[in-house]
Amino acid sequence: MPLKPWYKIEGLIPREDLRENRPLDASEFAVNLDHVRENRASSDYQDPEKFFSRTYLTPWLAEFAGQVTRRLSGIKTEANAVYNLATQFGGGKTHALTLLYHLAKNGEAARSWSGVRKILDRAEIKTLPTAAVAVFVGTEFDSLKGRGGDDGTPLRRTPWGEIAFQLGGESAFQIVAEHDAQFIEPKGDAIRAFLPKDKPCLILMDEILNYVSTYRSKGYHDKLYNFIQALSETARGEDNIVLIASIPASVMEYTAADEADEQRFKKMLDRLGKSVVMSAAAEASEIIRRRLFEWDERAVTPEGKIMLPKEATATCNEYADWVVENRTLLPTWFPIDNAREAFAASYPFHPAVISVFERKWAALPRFQRTRGILRLLALWVSRAYVEGFQGAHKDPLVTLGTAPLDDPMFRSAAFEQMGENRLETAVTTDICGKKDSHALRFDAEAAAEIKKARLHRKAAIAIFFESNGGVVRAEATLPEVRLAIADPSINIGNVETVLETLKADCYYLTVESTKYHFSLSPNLNKILADRRASVQPDRISDRVSAEIKKVFTRISGIDVRHFPEQSSDIPNAPVLVLGVLSSERSINEPSTLPLVEKIIRESGTSDRTYKSAVILVLADANHTLRDEARKVLAWEDIRDQEHNNLNEAQRRQLEENLKKAQRDVQEAVWRTYKHIVLLGKDNTLRQIDLGLVTSSSADGSKSMTGMIINRLKMEDEIQETIAPRFLVRNWSPVFKEWSTKAIRDMFFSSPLFPRLIDPNAIKATIKKGIIEGNFAYVGKTTNNGKYEPFYFQEIRPDTSDLEISDDTFLIQAQDAEQYLKDQEDPPVLTKIVIAPTNLTLKPKQGQTFTAKVLDRQDREMAISDISWTATGGSIDNGGTVTAAETAGNYIVTATVGTISNFVSFTVEDLFGDSDKDDEKLLPLPKQLTWSGEVTPQKWTQFYTKVLSKFSAHKDLKLKLKVEVMVDGDISDQKVEETKVALQELGLDNNVQRH
Repeated sequence: MPLKPWYKIEGLIPREDLRENRPLDASEFAVNLDHVRENRASSDYQDPEKFFSRTYLTPWLAEFAGQVTRRLSGIKTEANAVYNLATQFGGGKTHALTLLYHLAKNGEAARSWSGVRKILDRAEIKTLPTAAVAVFVGTEFDSLKGRGGDDGTPLRRTPWGEIAFQLGGESAFQIVAEHDAQFIEPKGDAIRAFLPKDKPCLILMDEILNYVSTYRSKGYHDKLYNFIQALSETARGEDNIVLIASIPASVMEYTAADEADEQRFKKMLDRLGKSVVMSAAAEASEIIRRRLFEWDERAVTPEGKIMLPKEATATCNEYADWVVENRTLLPTWFPIDNAREAFAASYPFHPAVISVFERKWAALPRFQRTRGILRLLALWVSRAYVEGFQGAHKDPLVTLGTAPLDDPMFRSAAFEQMGENRLETAVTTDICGKKDSHALRFDAEAAAEIKKARLHRKAAIAIFFESNGGVVRAEATLPEVRLAIADPSINIGNVETVLETLKADCYYLTVESTKYHFSLSPNLNKILADRRASVQPDRISDRVSAEIKKVFTRISGIDVRHFPEQSSDIPNAPVLVLGVLSSERSINEPSTLPLVEKIIRESGTSDRTYKSAVILVLADANHTLRDEARKVLAWEDIRDQEHNNLNEAQRRQLEENLKKAQRDVQEAVWRTYKHIVLLGKDNTLRQIDLGLVTSSSADGSKSMTGMIINRLKMEDEIQETIAPRFLVRNWSPVFKEWSTKAIRDMFFSSPLFPRLIDPNAIKATIKKGIIEGNFAYVGKTTNNGKYEPFYFQEIRPDTSDLEISDDTFLIQAQDAEQYLKDQEDPPVLTKIVIAPTNLTLKPKQGQTFTAKVLDRQDREMAISDISWTATGGSIDNGGTVTAAETAGNYIVTATVGTISNFVSFTVEDLFGDSDKDDEKLLPLPKQLTWSGEVTPQKWTQFYTKVLSKFSAHKDLKLKLKVEVMVDGDISDQKVEETKVALQELGLDNNVQRH
């Protein structure tokens, strides 16, 4: 269940002015005793009952007030007549003096006020004495103008004249009137004379050194010294007189003379009285509660502490449990074993908020401990309360990281306590105060959990406070930042995540190991930003190209081509090519995919044969890649040009950042190139999105080339080897003898075939297929009809014996087996078939006859040694007859060994019958044409009986038109197979599908 926001818990709410966003001015937290004496202070200080209700009596203050009232009651034991209040400027001295003023002035009437009973107990008295009170404030009393003289009262120009008048009126003043007029300090007799005789006397002297510094040139500082010394000696001799002096002004305003006088007064007062060092550090949170919050009087314990509501206690306990659970990650100074008490003591503030001022800011010379803290926290609480009820945030505690540094008033108050405002630029640039402040921007761009918790801003603010803003050397450690901003609802690991982001981009944050502080000087990030702005675009483009080449390296079997711009930039060869397009040609650019299509399908001005061999990799948007390239160039420029101007820490940081930038730019290449395009099995472009890829998650691939090849292997687009059965299943129907070159090329030209990473891997497939009897490897047939070489089953070659060429072939197993049978039982020639038959020739006309030699099973035998003879005309060894001039019937005979056969032909009589002279003299036709349909059953007979008669004629032209009508669609695979077969025959592969 979520913890309830602090501002919604009843019983402890901010004061009305804070709830209404009207926090008191800094001056309101600085009590002025003269203003209280003159009844012109704010009601918080002027109304004694209200003042006591808002004052937490620390053990020290209760003890001190008890001693003073005890002495005023006439008891000397354990009570001094003279006190020197020593504490830091703004540490609560005047607040303590004001408490004693009200107590002494009101006496027994103060008994019912908050905390007074505690003072009585410490004083061990039953009745509060009413005393005459005199106040001297060194910042108020002007000895040149004097006080009075124009208001019916005598003119007082000296501290002793003013004190005498306040204690006894005009009559008392007259005792030292001459001393006042001549500016001569009174001694013991005169002092005792103006002291009241009927009541105790309390003399309060504040800011003594301020008066001393002002009038040193007139010698008044020595006179005041002498007066206080005499007054102290006098008070020590009386039973119910108390002198309390407060010396310091702001240490930052000391001169050498001031410091000398401060030591002189201190030594004198410490010798004659008691030095009281105020210490309220352990009670700071309770003081703050009283001053800034309203509470139910019934919730105050007898010790004066405020009891927390149950819901507030629940918050404290949950935070404390979280602290205990994460003790090893938190600072050792935090009281982890008493965590519940620590959170309860500081609620609604996180303990780190209160303690940082004592641990770190107390070292700042201008820091006003109590007054400064109250002023900052008043502004802080007011802003947080208003924002909480406006729904901006629901923080269970007021944590260090929620300080409203974006508020100019708060920022000014913080700088005032620091003593300078030179960090204004650092704060508004890196933390908040401007819309584009780094921490604000990082939160806006962060993951939901970090964004909701405002972790970047909180971490940066925590560093600012924990390191004193960098004014006095202090550092925020990683454990301190964790304690300050993490809580039970946040993954503590996110703290380091946001610190890394701040480290990488903030301009004034200095980091050494796990220690952080804001500096007045810009860090390397600022230098980097300036350098980045000066890097020229052409240098970025060159670096991007170089980094891409580093990532896309060539590996075995893969030809890598970088940045092709036209199809001719990719070779048309049976080898896998990975084309890496320029990052400028991202997949989102309209012109990119048309270029990809052209590269895959074309090679220069012609069609690409090996379309499947081309794999293209494309970039996503390249903004990140260019940004990383710009960054690494900027770091290199700083190294080359500004190295000598850097300190040792910056040089180490430069080296680390440069190495990181060099890694980041390469990782940007991996993340940018995430798209693969290649020819799919349907003969269209296929896109593969690699998703988010990094070098560390790329299956051990050292180059992106290897990673892509591995991915395509998983997709079965690329294979290392091919099973012999794959060739058998996909045997080309065009060829009885399939050339090894055509087979290899199919793996790089047909999208139906997987791509081979090594073209020579087909040799291993062939060898395995030979051994397993899937097919035989053969060379060209010799004159005697034998294959040379012939490898099948038992006849096993070495892979080196196999060639990939147009002159070596694979034949299917059944053909190989028949070949072997024929070799064992050679076919016997039994028949010769001659064509054409029944031919009529004109005198001297030429005609080529062909002969087929058949065995007993009418299988054609490969025999080329045929003897030809003719009875009419002449015939050559190729079977070409030149007809005789004389008409008649003649015979052509073909003979092989003892087997022969013949056909007859007729030579026409061109000069026979006179009735036919006209017909015989007609010119012979010059062209013979025929068109018609031939059924598949007659294709062979059509060739033998018709086409073979003209096959020897050099002008024979055969034009073939093929039309295939099928039911349904003709598959892309069938079309592609047809194109490949035509291409292998050297024919035009332009197949039309309608």
